[in-house]
Amino acid sequence: MSSSVMPAAKDKIMTAKFLEALSFAAYQHRYQQRKDNVTPYINHPIAVANILLNEAGVSDETVLIAALLHDTVEDTGTGFADIEQRFGRTVRDIVAEVTDDKSLPKKARKQKQIDHAPSLSDRARLVKLADKTANLRDVTSAPPKDWPVSRLDEYLDWGKAVIDQIRGSHAQLEDLFDQAYRQGKETVGALSKSA
Repeated sequence: MSSSVMPAAKDKIMTAKFLEALSFAAYQHRYQQRKDNVTPYINHPIAVANILLNEAGVSDETVLIAALLHDTVEDTGTGFADIEQRFGRTVRDIVAEVTDDKSLPKKARKQKQIDHAPSLSDRARLVKLADKTANLRDVTSAPPKDWPVSRLDEYLDWGKAVIDQIRGSHAQLEDLFDQAYRQGKETVGALSKSA
């Protein structure tokens, strides 16, 4: 096969398993919306996978599949056994590492993310970096209507506190996060002035 028809590394990602994960995540999140109460929830896992692949050059299919599935256990009726049966133990383990324990109060869950971040595996760190970047971009571009500026600012700082625990994991993803954080702070500043 000549090099002119060889697929690029990122073009090899669209495997049957990747598309199965996308379909599975879309089905599991089908009735959910993002914090703006408008955007379909599935846009978030797609954005996380897109950040990894197209913005940071992460082509590890296992990481990309875990990115698509990272909120299914936390936010739907999906169990870890479902993830393992369909996508294997490694994907299940990555999803488990980035899944919050919803039985804890919200404040405790947020602190646990900060405390737990340093113990994440390399693959889970990639998902966490892309997830926080996507979240900051979302709340900055479409802040929830019921959030005061102070809550938006606290959310940005909490995201940074999580990411600061895993600095040195992936420079390009960290740069993307830092850009989203700076943009968020600029938005908070503009909103504060207009309030």
